[in-house]
Amino acid sequence: MRDSKTPPVIELHDIKKCFGTGDAEHYAIDGIDLTIQAGEFIAIMGPSGCGKTTLLNILGLLDRSNEGVYKLDGRDVSSISSWRQAIIRSRQIGFVFQSFNLISRLSIIDNVALPLMYKGYSKTKRLEMASKILKNFHLNEREYYMPWQLSGGQTQRVAIARALVNSPSIILADEPTGNLDSRSSHVIMEELSELHQQGNTIIMVTHNPRLTSYASRVITMLDGKIDTDIMTKKVLEKSTKGKRAKAKKTPKPKASTSRRQKKKASKVNKKISSKDKS
Repeated sequence: MRDSKTPPVIELHDIKKCFGTGDAEHYAIDGIDLTIQAGEFIAIMGPSGCGKTTLLNILGLLDRSNEGVYKLDGRDVSSISSWRQAIIRSRQIGFVFQSFNLISRLSIIDNVALPLMYKGYSKTKRLEMASKILKNFHLNEREYYMPWQLSGGQTQRVAIARALVNSPSIILADEPTGNLDSRSSHVIMEELSELHQQGNTIIMVTHNPRLTSYASRVITMLDGKIDTDIMTKKVLEKSTKGKRAKAKKTPKPKASTSRRQKKKASKVNKKISSKDKS
């Protein structure tokens, strides 16, 4: 059971993000309020230009809002320095991008080890940690391949491994299957689903309605605002099953003390009565 005193992992209050000035002023994010609990898998949908990626960039501390408050684990991070944001980002947040964003001149293992440089690990330790996580994704035999030598699905798995090498609690995925075929997309979504089951908070932007079946909550955006925010059928069914199981485990109330005493007294009286007759 979640501790009622534990703050949500993410809280947004009246967040606004404006681009341009004067007649060209445009609010990509227009007054969003959002609360995300630890361990949720959220899918964000909506038409192009509705503000999905802008919202994801603000959540990942890659961009700042013009107005509003952003709390991460109960701490206001909307106005702290860029240096402090970078430290928090490297420790708590992992990114998975549609275009993979691997560095073409680096090997696979060096790409995965790259985020560890900001933690001060030695090169040997970085490579050791990168190799370990690549093994989890069955890519250990391709550690010293170059990015262009991998398929699209393999490249995205490398990108996920890179996002996880720092053991972040939050994973932000921007169209993680956008450049993949249906088979590779299924593999990537199964990987993300497994990470969710391990307790990670996942926030995914997607145009594909089929991928919402993996999410515990689906948010639809329109014109920079949240249009709908719905818990999925999977979560509701899980909640119902939990209540049923709890009801089954509830023990039947024991007979009252007075009732047990009456039964005992009745037995004693019968014994006494049988002795008198004899």
